[in-house]
Amino acid sequence: MSRAVLSAGSNVGDPMAHLRSVVEGFADDLIAVSAVYSTPPWGGVEQDDFRNITLVVDGPYGARHWLERGFELERAAERTRDIRWGPRTLDVDVVTVAEAGGVVVADDPDLTLPHPRAAQRAFVLVPWLEIEPDATLWTPAGVRAVADLVAGLDTAERDAVHPVGRLTGADA
Repeated sequence: MSRAVLSAGSNVGDPMAHLRSVVEGFADDLIAVSAVYSTPPWGGVEQDDFRNITLVVDGPYGARHWLERGFELERAAERTRDIRWGPRTLDVDVVTVAEAGGVVVADDPDLTLPHPRAAQRAFVLVPWLEIEPDATLWTPAGVRAVADLVAGLDTAERDAVHPVGRLTGADA
């Protein structure tokens, strides 16, 4: 059994439909999903704002399963990897995984856990905090409360991440 936190984002095509595909793709293991947040792009590439969600899933799988399932959903959305941090139909990241009560720490070329930049990204932390107010994230400096990480972000970056709806009904 493992419990994972996933982050999904889209800014090409129909972002709400792409995010809905992630929720549907993990539906059997879904514990919680955040509201949809509008977030400015990260990484310096000129592009449209993203729509992002954070999910918590739980199931009888290892960490690699969550990654491979995310890749399947990206391929179904015709994701291309032309520009690092560039526009995309769908991006599904594994933020952190806990197995047998412990956090998985891995430095594999295909799967680095916890995600090496999660503690710096408002578009991951703010939606995560919404669905797990007591969440913690392992960092090389030790385990940190997600609430503390959010509080430590640049105010302008944190405030630029705001909810715009939910993936229910007509995407209100």
